[in-house]
Amino acid sequence: MKQCHTLENWLSWMDALSLHDYVIIDNFLDAGRLHTVQSFFQSHLDVFTKAGIGALGDHTIRKDIRGDFTYWLDRQRDTELQDIWSLIDETIYIYNRYCYLGLSGYEFHLAHYPKGGHYDKHLDQFNNRNNRTISMVIYLNKHWQQGDGGEMEIFLSNGSSLLVEPIEARCVMFKSGTVPHAVLASHKPRYSLTGWLLQQPSALGQFLG
Repeated sequence: MKQCHTLENWLSWMDALSLHDYVIIDNFLDAGRLHTVQSFFQSHLDVFTKAGIGALGDHTIRKDIRGDFTYWLDRQRDTELQDIWSLIDETIYIYNRYCYLGLSGYEFHLAHYPKGGHYDKHLDQFNNRNNRTISMVIYLNKHWQQGDGGEMEIFLSNGSSLLVEPIEARCVMFKSGTVPHAVLASHKPRYSLTGWLLQQPSALGQFLG
C-alpha cells in the first residue's frame, strides 16, 4: 500500500491523540484528493437528506438538536472517491498496526450544514450500538474565515473547551466514546467529510485502555 502520509507524521499524530484524546491535522488532504471530494460533494448536493439522531428504531429528526444534511458514502457505488477510500484504508492500517485497535470497518458521509445549521453537544455513540471507536472529520470549506461560524467545540476533561475552525483540508480525529463535542451555528454553508472507524463490540485495544 502506497502511503499518503509519512510514518513519522502518523506516529506524531497518534501520540497527540493518545495524550489528548483528539488530534488536529492541517493539510491532511493533498490538492488532488481535496479537489476530488469537493467536486463529488457539489455534484451530489441534490440528493443529500436531512440528518437525524440515533440508529435503527431510535432514529429521529430533531432540527433543534442538529441541522445538517448528509449523503452516506458507499465504496462500491462511489468509485470516483477511490483515492479517499485508499486514505481511509491507510488510516485504519496505522491504527491497527501501531495502536492495536482491531478496527474492522468504517462508515462515512458527506455533511452539509446550511446557514444556521448546528449540532448540539453529543458523543458519537448510539444507545444500541457502541462500536464507533475513532471519529474523523475532514473539512472541505473553501476560503473559510473567522466569523463564518461552524466551528467544532471540543469539551475537555478539565471543564474547558476548544474551538476548532473548519479550515479547508484540516482533519480532526478523536475518540468517539469519550470526547463530547458540538458544531456551532454556521453563518454560511459548511462542508465536511465525516466518518467513524469501527470496532466490533469487544474489549478495547491497548491504545484506548
